[in-house]
Amino acid sequence: MDGDNPQIVISRLVDAPRELVYRAFTDPDHLAAWWGPIGNSIPREEMDFDVRPGGYQRWTEVFPNQPGLRVDVHIDLTDVADGELLDGVAHVTGQLPEGIEPHETRMRVEFHDEADGRTRLEIRQWLPGRVVGPADQGWNEAFSKLDTTLRNAHPVAVDVEV
Repeated sequence: MDGDNPQIVISRLVDAPRELVYRAFTDPDHLAAWWGPIGNSIPREEMDFDVRPGGYQRWTEVFPNQPGLRVDVHIDLTDVADGELLDGVAHVTGQLPEGIEPHETRMRVEFHDEADGRTRLEIRQWLPGRVVGPADQGWNEAFSKLDTTLRNAHPVAVDVEV
């Protein structure tokens, strides 16, 4: 990991309540529905979570269009505040996409209440410079999947005239 300052800083408003957004990051069934770049999947049977300070999150990402890829993610959680904060160090290993080597990355995700039942995500990620571009692209693709997942889990009320 390079330096004191995070290489990726994201502030994103999500149209869902904080408790649901937090579950999207901490519940294996929720995370499997949206994590990672478009085209990947996380086999539920390869996920193991113990979300608490000193706990962990572990999963394997597979890419059906590239069967040789198997990215193993093991996060050692250092700080967890239920519904508010996830902070830890991820060890990324396995058969990674071309040009990406095994690495460590610290990731801090804060969850903040916003008006109208929305949530503001504040994400900081410290990682080796050579993986900043792919990680940034992965976040952007994952957010499109997260938005769809949250919309399906938390449909917006629609007024209907009778």
